[in-house]
Amino acid sequence: MAASRKNAAQYVGLLAAAFGAGVCLSYFLGGQLDNYAYDFMFRVHPPKSWKTQSVILAIDDKTLRSCGGMENIREPLARGLKAIASVPKVVVVDLLLADSKPAVDGELADAFRRTSNLVLASQIADAGWEDPRPEFSKGAAIGHVYAQPDADNVTRAIPLEKSSGRVRRWAISLEAFRLSRGGATPVEDPDYLNIGGAVIPVPASEDGRSLGSNGRLMRVRFAPPGMPPIPRVSLADLLEKPTLVTEFTGKVVFVGVTSLSLSDRLSTPVSFATQTPGVEVHASAFETMAQGLFITDIPHSTKWVFVFSLGIAAAIGLSFRYLPGWQAYAGGGLTLLGANLTPYLFFTHGRVFSFSTPFFAAWLGFVSAAAFYHLVVRRNWRTEQAARARYQQAMHFVTHEMRTPLSAIQGSSEIISRYALPEEKRKQIALLINSESKRLARMVEIFLNVERLSAGQMELKRETIPVKELIDICVERTRPLAERKRIGITVERMADELQVTGDRELMEYACYNLLTNAVKYSPQQTEVAVSGWKGEGQVRIAVKDQGIGIDQKEVKQIFQKFYRTRKAEESGEAGTGIGLSIVQQIVEQHGGRIEVTSQPGVGSCFTLALPEAAAAERN
Repeated sequence: MAASRKNAAQYVGLLAAAFGAGVCLSYFLGGQLDNYAYDFMFRVHPPKSWKTQSVILAIDDKTLRSCGGMENIREPLARGLKAIASVPKVVVVDLLLADSKPAVDGELADAFRRTSNLVLASQIADAGWEDPRPEFSKGAAIGHVYAQPDADNVTRAIPLEKSSGRVRRWAISLEAFRLSRGGATPVEDPDYLNIGGAVIPVPASEDGRSLGSNGRLMRVRFAPPGMPPIPRVSLADLLEKPTLVTEFTGKVVFVGVTSLSLSDRLSTPVSFATQTPGVEVHASAFETMAQGLFITDIPHSTKWVFVFSLGIAAAIGLSFRYLPGWQAYAGGGLTLLGANLTPYLFFTHGRVFSFSTPFFAAWLGFVSAAAFYHLVVRRNWRTEQAARARYQQAMHFVTHEMRTPLSAIQGSSEIISRYALPEEKRKQIALLINSESKRLARMVEIFLNVERLSAGQMELKRETIPVKELIDICVERTRPLAERKRIGITVERMADELQVTGDRELMEYACYNLLTNAVKYSPQQTEVAVSGWKGEGQVRIAVKDQGIGIDQKEVKQIFQKFYRTRKAEESGEAGTGIGLSIVQQIVEQHGGRIEVTSQPGVGSCFTLALPEAAAAERN
């Protein structure tokens, strides 16, 4: 339960960190990513075609060549405006006319007076607004000509209002829309402008306050590729062909420079390679208002984006927490897809919802949750494999270690049941059965303790063990096996004061296993020597035989479970290769180590190096 709570806390902490990282990434990188996403959605979801209400009277390269350049444009412009004076609904002149040219200003002023619903351009200079000359602006509306390129120099919106000092100007596109709707004064609300009953959803700012010099940004709906663009008529062509005047009937006419060499060229979401003249941007802004094709940001979007992103991260986390297997990945993937598609669904309804924050939060959350899920599943798999290996080891232990006492018990019981034995012999056999039964019980207990230690489910007993007593017990238990092979067991230099601390039964098993291996793999009429001494703060117990020995290349492998050396296999002795693995586990659990020196055909020496019992424990 505690481990489960710890895993859950780690999981929640990881997801929280991923969400925080996603929010931070969106803060630093989100602006540009949102712009890219906006441009992509702008192109893949174009609006239905509309009948344009505007036309551009273009000052193009042909016009400039015919009049000798921009310094001579006023005279042909005056003639062009006189030619169409009575047919347009509104005329917007996107030219700055603050300087004086006496030779032609009178004719241009006369053309302006004949033009109804005229809008002239203005911009901010050092001293404030740079307005058209008074003879031009008499009776005309004046608007600003500013667009609002983003940091990547792409124009996606324009400010409908702009201030300098105490003087505010509306955009020329808004003035054109206002005059085309009867010239009503805009009614201002913190969230919109109302012009003659037409509502333009442009908030002063997200919190309803003025944005200062740039106010009420309106996203422009540009005509995407494949849709007829705003019509253009060259000023030079109009002067050559008076019949073209019909192109302007009932239209809002935007007059401006389209020449590649002179016009202010702007990038838009639909035109990167071929930039758009500024006059066309203003005409597109007018069309956005005239057609009601508004694209608006969701009110208080910062708050809703945060809540949505948090919900996405939580949904992904829950998917990997509670769904099994592939369903976890499917649930997380669908949530991830939903996070990426939601801004597009909003865009199809004319709403702009941030793409970057849900994107980063969803992807980082998905990767983090999937990684954690993978690691937990893999860890559980490893735990299961370890448990299975321990189970297999248990079965081998039963067949390997318990065969001898079981055989003794079985054989003795058969003798008692099949033969009439003297009472003394029956008692001997009964004592043997009792002794082997107890030995078998001790083996089972030792095995269970080793398994618990390996699984981390048991703490070692802490008792003081006299080494000489331990060795004497193990030697006496091994001596019958040695006598059958006429192998002598001698105990050399074993001081009485040697003591270690640990689990007596486990240490007995370790020493007994080394002794039985020494006898098992030694030829007849040889010697097995056991010694113990103290050195460098350790108690060292060595079992040395004159047996078959071990090749040096195999020495490092003999402690692997189920490994048997080539010579052990050839000896004909039964074994499973787990005894030394268990001995190593026991010794390492006691804070010690096992050392091996061996030479084929000469013999082996196994040495247990164990921490010496502390003085307080010896007392």
